[in-house]
Amino acid sequence: MKKVDLLVFGAHPDDIELGAGGTVAKEVSQGKRVGLVDLTQGELGTRGSIDLRRQEASNALKILGADFRENMCLADGFFKNDKETQLSVIEVIRKYKPEIVICNAIEDRHIDHGRASQLLSDSCFLSGLKKIETLDSDSNPQLPWRPKAVYHYIQWKDIRPDILVDIGEHINTKMESVKAYKSQFYDPNSNEPTTPISSKAFLDSVSFRASDLGRMIGVAYAEGFTVERYMGVNSLFDLK
Repeated sequence: MKKVDLLVFGAHPDDIELGAGGTVAKEVSQGKRVGLVDLTQGELGTRGSIDLRRQEASNALKILGADFRENMCLADGFFKNDKETQLSVIEVIRKYKPEIVICNAIEDRHIDHGRASQLLSDSCFLSGLKKIETLDSDSNPQLPWRPKAVYHYIQWKDIRPDILVDIGEHINTKMESVKAYKSQFYDPNSNEPTTPISSKAFLDSVSFRASDLGRMIGVAYAEGFTVERYMGVNSLFDLK
């Protein structure tokens, strides 16, 4: 597989769209090679099924325009940040050699989100150590690779972002990718049980948050991210 510019991870199908869908669409529109990786199949979700969510994830991929989407099929609710899982993630990182990784919120209502965040942070660091040996799909040794940066999107909790990305031209694409998960989000005709994310208020909050973050930097819509290390610029005038 070809090297990617940006590799975006989510603990569950729909995490990426909710947290970074606009940013993904923007980078794709600017010619960046972007890949998406879901850690689990979301099999513990109250609504929907594995097969349905897989199809919804495929539909969302087409809307966002990313190059590919993979699912690691870790155990929803029970995956661990341990050596075995880290090695599996390292194999994916070394396979695609991303310049930047984006992943789940550093802490959140769902226990998988914070755990996924730490798993990705740890794995991205370990992936750069040459004495950790992993093999590709053809059983060839993989070379070490460490992304230049790891950014974390914002989910349920209102975490204060370190950077904001203008997604004004891509808000519609973001919302369409979210709505691709028809089993999970607001549908007035659904007979499925009500969940915290199935209300119209939650769906509205996705665009409301993007609008509010955009207001902070003088644009229509934005997505927020937290960073793991200080960022540098060549000039103060590079900052918007």
